[in-house]
Amino acid sequence: MTAKNSNSEGDTDCGRHPACSSDNIIVRPDRTALADTAASMVLAASIISVAQRGVFTIAFAGGSTPGPVYERLTALGEIDWPRWRIFWSDERCVPPTHADSNYRMARESLLDRLPQAPGAVSRMPGELPPRQAARVYEEAIREAVAAPDSNIPRFDLILLGMGDDGHTASLFPGSPALNNAKDLVVADFVSKLTARRLTFTYPLINAARHVLILVSGSSKADALSSALNGPQRPNELPVQGVQPLDGQLRWLVDADAAQSLNL
Repeated sequence: MTAKNSNSEGDTDCGRHPACSSDNIIVRPDRTALADTAASMVLAASIISVAQRGVFTIAFAGGSTPGPVYERLTALGEIDWPRWRIFWSDERCVPPTHADSNYRMARESLLDRLPQAPGAVSRMPGELPPRQAARVYEEAIREAVAAPDSNIPRFDLILLGMGDDGHTASLFPGSPALNNAKDLVVADFVSKLTARRLTFTYPLINAARHVLILVSGSSKADALSSALNGPQRPNELPVQGVQPLDGQLRWLVDADAAQSLNL
């Protein structure tokens, strides 16, 4: 997963976030180009992971931005689907057939259209009581994803998005999960939604080999600029808490989202 910023030559002085450099931010002209680039980056990560470890463990993102990426992946013939182990980084507390289900979106845009079944598909059980669902999913991750250097499983790639309030996965501003260093998956109460969401926590996200954050649309331009250019305030901008300890972070954004960046 290597790429360079499409709008910059040399280093970029863009503030205080550790990931803010010309190597870490890739700007594409529109959402279509973003989806094409993201699919290519996922493919590259999968090929490397399969060659090195025999499997590819990936956590999908929810929201509207990843949908076209999943559609692009169905057309890439180089993918060794039986080697893939697919998980989700967050989910609504709904059944898998519900219109709001992140699993349902990925199933319709990708899983149901594949020529071969993935080696494993482990969805978040949103139909269970939320705290039970979080415990069950954390156990499933611990059983299926290796933790080579610590007691935290290490995904090959975690896909994330960012909301216009700076949330990522279902880590929302001011939510209890932001300060949870014990659990890997929680049923976080989101006050602005008056609902619980299942979500990865920072320790699991930041243990990944690669994290790719997808950001699309002008409504996210201010939050993206604040996240990358402003001071560290992860309780207000949770996406700032995504800082892999020994992995690679990439921001893949379209021109509308990047309009307030100094690139």
